[in-house]
Amino acid sequence: MSINARILIVARDDTRAGPLAEGLDRLGWRTITARGPYAAMAALADLQIEAAIVDVIGGGEDSLTMARRLKAACAPRRLPVIAIATPSPDIEAAGFDLTLAPPLHPSQAALRLESLVRLAISEEEFELRRETFAERGRRLEHPEEEGGPYRVLAVGEPAPQFLALSNALAEVGAEVVGAFTAYTAFDYLHERPFDAVALWAGENQQEALSISAGMRRNTRLFHLPTLLYQRSDSYVTTAEAYNKGIADVASPDTPETETARRIVELARAYRRQNAIRIALERARSSGLMDAATGLFTRDLFAAHLVRLAQAARARNRPLSVCVLKIAEKPEVTVARAGGWLDRAIPQIGSMVGRLVRVEDTAARLGPELFALALPATGLTAAKAAGERIAAVIACTAFDAGDNRPPFVAEFDIGVAELQPGESAARTLEIAASRALQKQAS
Repeated sequence: MSINARILIVARDDTRAGPLAEGLDRLGWRTITARGPYAAMAALADLQIEAAIVDVIGGGEDSLTMARRLKAACAPRRLPVIAIATPSPDIEAAGFDLTLAPPLHPSQAALRLESLVRLAISEEEFELRRETFAERGRRLEHPEEEGGPYRVLAVGEPAPQFLALSNALAEVGAEVVGAFTAYTAFDYLHERPFDAVALWAGENQQEALSISAGMRRNTRLFHLPTLLYQRSDSYVTTAEAYNKGIADVASPDTPETETARRIVELARAYRRQNAIRIALERARSSGLMDAATGLFTRDLFAAHLVRLAQAARARNRPLSVCVLKIAEKPEVTVARAGGWLDRAIPQIGSMVGRLVRVEDTAARLGPELFALALPATGLTAAKAAGERIAAVIACTAFDAGDNRPPFVAEFDIGVAELQPGESAARTLEIAASRALQKQAS
């Protein structure tokens, strides 16, 4: 048994679980397999499991109750649970977060796991922010998922197989918009919101993959799920498609109704993610944020960090704090003396806020001092996050006044991870001292 397992797979045998576990292990998602509910509960009690996958097909009637049982056993930590099964109303009603049809490719599972784990952490963060804001007389509205039919963009030439899929989508209640070319598809994607995209890889399979790649390069479309509907004799391998960001792959050999349900499943998960993201972003208009940067104020951050630390212990999750102090450089000293650094701080703070994940908390602690609270994040990942933000901002030139070249803002970075028995204030103090030590050196 690996004590570092992140993913619990519940399956009676290795028919589907064996290859999946082996592939996920290679991709860095260390797994542990349980043959039944008792073994599954023991694994949840002993390990920091981030998500579970249940083989419903080979699990019998008990497998339909597993989602709720696993979630209850992990509370208050939110546990995403994926079902390996053909999507159906019964599976959805059983409490699974997502249903994926077999054969489940490890790369496909890894993409969905990353998305669902982040969603779970975001939902935990939203509940904590509601409590922090309520203490100050502000109410954060609970995320409301958008109603109405799921909107699906179907892209590709009007082949009979693809038209049949579009009809099947309409039959399961989806609203389908057709686009015959990549140009038309991106026009639609920029003009109106969609919940999923179906790409027909018929005669021109590379064009379908290029559309997916283009969506991955767009921050607004990055998380929009895509299903690649390709011919049975396609030369594009399943692994290649998933590695390019495709969320699911189907062929005309798959019944159109099943493929349509798979697209709707992806759309359902996407709407849920969108709802929580919008709810968290509403915090910026609460009236409690720093007026210049839109970040948490020092006092608000301190109160929220205490709550984050308490929750991290209760949920058996890591928590890290990163402090970013504008580094002392000759050009920065000149810009400060002329008041130009003060003018740049709102833009710098705004960039910090945009460069963190939606579940992270960014704050302005002082005139030139910023902090990040990173839930479910260990020390190494927190360092990487701080360095990434600093690198992006260091590529931006800020105005230094007439007859002076623009200046850049670099950061001294300090990071600390919450330790057992340690207070949130102490963790922040350690991170800040590490940043200041770098400045002094």
